[in-house]
Amino acid sequence: MKDFIKINDNDNVVVAIKEIAAGEEIVLEDASTGKEIVVKALDIIPAGHKMAVRNISAGDDVIKYGFRIGNAKENINAGQWVHVHNIKTALGDLLEYTYEPVQTVLEQTEEAFFNGFNRPDGTVGVRNEIWIIPTVGCVNNIATSMAKRANSKIKGSVEEVIAFPHPYGCSQMGDDQENTRTILADLINHPNAGGVLVLGLGCENSNIGELKRYIGEYDDERVKFLVCQECEDEMEEGMRLLDELINYAAEFKREKISASKLVIGMKCGGSDGFSGITANPLVGRFSDILISKGGTTILTEVPEMFGAETLLMNRCASKELFAQTVSLVNDFKQYFKDNHQTIYENPSPGNKKGGISTLEDKSLGCTQKSGSALVSGVLSYGARVKQSGLNLLSAPGNDLVASTALAASGAHIVLFTTGRGTPFASPVPTVKISSNTTLAQKKKNWIDFNAGVLVEDAEFEEMGQKLFDYVLEVASGKKVCSEEAGFHDMAIFKQGVTL
Repeated sequence: MKDFIKINDNDNVVVAIKEIAAGEEIVLEDASTGKEIVVKALDIIPAGHKMAVRNISAGDDVIKYGFRIGNAKENINAGQWVHVHNIKTALGDLLEYTYEPVQTVLEQTEEAFFNGFNRPDGTVGVRNEIWIIPTVGCVNNIATSMAKRANSKIKGSVEEVIAFPHPYGCSQMGDDQENTRTILADLINHPNAGGVLVLGLGCENSNIGELKRYIGEYDDERVKFLVCQECEDEMEEGMRLLDELINYAAEFKREKISASKLVIGMKCGGSDGFSGITANPLVGRFSDILISKGGTTILTEVPEMFGAETLLMNRCASKELFAQTVSLVNDFKQYFKDNHQTIYENPSPGNKKGGISTLEDKSLGCTQKSGSALVSGVLSYGARVKQSGLNLLSAPGNDLVASTALAASGAHIVLFTTGRGTPFASPVPTVKISSNTTLAQKKKNWIDFNAGVLVEDAEFEEMGQKLFDYVLEVASGKKVCSEEAGFHDMAIFKQGVTL
C-alpha cells in the first residue's frame, strides 16, 4: 500500500493515505518529464490531508482532481501541509455558464435481477412494510405507539410497521407548507410501503382532506385514513385499520424483477479526504453499472455541487437540461442570499478534520458519485423521478433532509458514503459506505460496505461489481445496519415562516 496518492497528473498536491512524518521523503514521477521527484515533508501530514509537491505562490491555484480547489493564501513550499490555514475558496456568487457538452455513452450491459415486490399500479418495491404517516406533529406519539403495538401482529411477507414522526403539517405558510404536503404525499405513494395509514388530527392546515389532493388516485385497500378528532378511541380504530393493512400487504410475495426497475439515491455525509478517492468514485461506478442495465440513479445535495457544477452541466444530455441545471444551482445560491447567509459556509468541522479544506475540494469529491453517465433528468424538491438514467435533485446537503428527499423522489435505496460515520437512516434502506478501513473496522454496527480497501490492494472494477451485487442483495431483502438497529428517520426541508 502506498503512503500517498496523486489523483491527477496535473495536481500540485498529493493526499496522504497514512500519516506522513515531518522529514519523511516521498518519491513520485513528474508527469511532464517522466523523471522521479523526491519531496521531503516539512510538516506532519495527517492521513487524508494534502501535501504540496511543488512550490505554490500566494494567490496561485491549488490543484487536486485536476481542478482548482482554491487559492493559496500565502507562499506554500513543496512538502508543506496544505489545509485551511494556507488555502481559501476561489468561488464567487451567482455565475453565468456556457454549455460545453461532453458526450459520453454507456454501453448496455447484461440484464440483472433482484427479488422484489410487484405492485398493482405497475411500480415495484424492495420492502413490504406498513407505514404510518402523520399529517401533523401533534399526532406523532399516537403514530409511534400504534407502530409498536402493530408490530406484534405482522404476518406473511410484511416486514415491519413503521411510524414516521415529523414536526410539520400546521402553522406553515406558502412554499413551506407546499413542501410538507408534497413530501408526505410522495411517501404515501412510495412502493416500499405495502400499506399506509395516514394519521391526521383534524384541525391542521395539512389535514387529510387537503392532503388527498396531493396524493392523487389511490387504492383504498392499500391506503387508510384516520382523523383522531373524529373518533372516540383513535388507538382502537387505528389498530383495526392496521389489521386490515397488514392482511392486505401480507399477500405480496417477492418475485424476480429486472434491475432496470431500481431507483437508487446517492448521498454523502461526514466526508473526509478519502471520500473523493474511494467511496464516492465507487458509487459513481455503481451508478454507471446500474444505468447500463436500464436503471436509475439520483444525485442530490446541491450546495455540495458548488465548485464542481460545470462538470455536471456539461454532461447534460440536452441544452434544456443544461438550463435546468443552471437554475438548480443558481436558485440554491439565491436561497442562501435571500436568507443573508454565506453561500460557501462549507465544509463542516468534521470535513476539515478529515482533510477537506474548501467547498471546491468537497464538491469535486462529492460529484464523483455521479459516475460518467449523461444527466437525463433534473428534479425540483419533492418531484418524483420519471426518466431513467442519472437524475439531479434539488435538496440541501443536510443528511436527513437530503436522504428523505431522495426517498420521496422514488429512490428504493439510498447509498450514503461517509468518512466519519453516522448511525442515521431514512425512510428507505440506507447503505453506509465507508471511505476508509479504520472507520469500517471501528463502527461495524454502522457501516455496511467498506470502500477503504481501494487504497490498499482492491481493484476498482472488482469492487464496483461487488457493490452492485450487494445492492441487489439489499433490494432482495437483506437488511442494512440501520434497519437491524430499528432506525427509520424522516426530515422535511424547512424553508419558510412558522405562524
